[in-house]
Amino acid sequence: MDTNTMRKKMADTIRFLAADMVQRANSGHPGAPMGLADIAVVLSEHLNHNPKNPSWLNRDRLVFSGGHATGLIYSLYYLWGYGLELEDLKNFRQLDSKTPGHPEFGHTKGIEITTGPLGQGIANAVGFSMASKFVGAQVNSDTADLIDHTVYCFCGDGDLEEGISYEASSIAGHNKLDNLILIYDSNRITIEGSTDLSISENIRQRFEAQGWAVLECDGHNYDDIDVTLTTAKTNTKPTIIIANTIIAKGAGKLEGSHHAHGAPLGDDVIVEAKKAVGFDPEKKFFVDDDVMVRFRCAIEEGDLLEREWIHRQKTLPLMEQNEALAALETHDFSRIQWPAFEKADATRNTNGKILNAIARGIPSFLGGSADLSPSNKTYLNYMGVYPKGRNIYFGIREHAMASIANAMALYGPLMPFTSTFFVFSDYLKPAARIAALAGIQQFFVWTHDSIGVGEDGPTHQPIEHLSQFRALPNFYVWRPADGAENVEAWKVALEMKKSPSAFVCSRQSLALLPKAVKGEASRGGYLLASDENAVMTLMASGSEVELALKVKEALNAKDVPVNVVSVPCYDLFIEQDKAYIDSIIIDGTKKVAIEAARGLEWYRLADDVIAMDTFGASAPAGQLFEKFGFTVESIIEKIK
Repeated sequence: MDTNTMRKKMADTIRFLAADMVQRANSGHPGAPMGLADIAVVLSEHLNHNPKNPSWLNRDRLVFSGGHATGLIYSLYYLWGYGLELEDLKNFRQLDSKTPGHPEFGHTKGIEITTGPLGQGIANAVGFSMASKFVGAQVNSDTADLIDHTVYCFCGDGDLEEGISYEASSIAGHNKLDNLILIYDSNRITIEGSTDLSISENIRQRFEAQGWAVLECDGHNYDDIDVTLTTAKTNTKPTIIIANTIIAKGAGKLEGSHHAHGAPLGDDVIVEAKKAVGFDPEKKFFVDDDVMVRFRCAIEEGDLLEREWIHRQKTLPLMEQNEALAALETHDFSRIQWPAFEKADATRNTNGKILNAIARGIPSFLGGSADLSPSNKTYLNYMGVYPKGRNIYFGIREHAMASIANAMALYGPLMPFTSTFFVFSDYLKPAARIAALAGIQQFFVWTHDSIGVGEDGPTHQPIEHLSQFRALPNFYVWRPADGAENVEAWKVALEMKKSPSAFVCSRQSLALLPKAVKGEASRGGYLLASDENAVMTLMASGSEVELALKVKEALNAKDVPVNVVSVPCYDLFIEQDKAYIDSIIIDGTKKVAIEAARGLEWYRLADDVIAMDTFGASAPAGQLFEKFGFTVESIIEKIK
């Protein structure tokens, strides 16, 4: 059998595995897997990966931005030998299966990152490429490269319509990410029908304008695909391959139809399609022996590639390269010299000093801001600029920034942070959600945390944001009230390997807090100040802790004994055992939470909540706190 005849048999095998999966589940997307099958077969010949060790650092990365192409993804990982079995394909989209409806990192062996919301995967691929360029800059030399892999990403029309793809492609072109290859499945179909209904831009010119090399091929011509991939790997820019394909290729009367995008083809269509290419229509989930042998070559070939890479490490002329790689991979937090704080300061300032202390101790700690590092205080002094240095200029691209950092965190040795104003976390919420869902340790730094932003007005004053991120599972929101709490927050967050953390910091100066009476900030909440026979417990985070202490002082003057509880991390505090919480929030006291935000979640702990029920206004911060009732007098009046 000649090469292309074999390739077609392999591609048809993928097509019918995907079609059978969707048909059995009575749910899913057969169109994209069938349309991309030919490209996937040729890409298999180019891809350097090791099914025996999916975490090999120098493997090629393969991202499926169109997460709905799961029929293709799982077929490939089964055929390549990543541990999936035919039973797993038959359990597609079923409860507790290894083959859920969209790819999930950590759930299915080999999946590089969780995608699903369209466009995320493009930014993730940019993140993998950026990570490789940074690590390469630390460990490669003029005579030997330890990191020299390629990053591939499958995307479709929907991915390119999402705004995040513009942001991510722009930063990729700006940074000349020459190991990034975006394979655009240009089948000109979306759920509603032809793309003519909604998009008419010139994709070639768009990417050329963003600094990309643009190639084009027939997505069903094996030789054309092969030559195009070979050329793409030699380019000095990121490359997009516009692969002209037919959705549901090989699906008979549904070939080319938008009806094949997100619904089963039907048994009759599948039977006729199998007959048309000489497959037995009675056999479902069938893989011929010669096809399996060709795909399973990936196991031994990948193992050999990794062993050659390990040998290359041992024979490098400069041991400094191995030492640099070891330094990146070793996260020794005992090396961090934590700063101490002796005066009132904004927590954005204390956080900036902490970031620099971490960076000095941890060579793999890097990050940047969405064009706000002077305001966020996130610049790492004397650490240089990406790709050789650790300060990344993400530009005003919040969504892409967070998705890029998600991938950088999953790349291997790196610990990335991102930053913007808290109110602009709206722009990156989908990526923060994916970080929580997939268990990605990204550090979000969000400053200007309340109406204390002041004159910029309600468009810049976060009101509901604390509540929405506290509601996000596996996401830890820290709102420190001073530098000492800020340090404790980072100590905890660095150890949370499977969770993202956010540091919500103030623009205005906050007073130093007294030492804890009981408990620890590291447990999310602690008793900060207490009175014997207290009749009231005031709870707060961030800037409102200082206010609560002043309210306590005023009530004490009226012979009202009060406890004050600081809750720097509400999410962590409510995870503590009941005995600990009861020792901090004393039963029998009137419990009142104070927060210059929406604050509805506090009702889980408090009897009453003094919070914002409107948007803010434009004025100096002091006037705003007075207008909205966050003064000692107003709080006491509301308590009465």
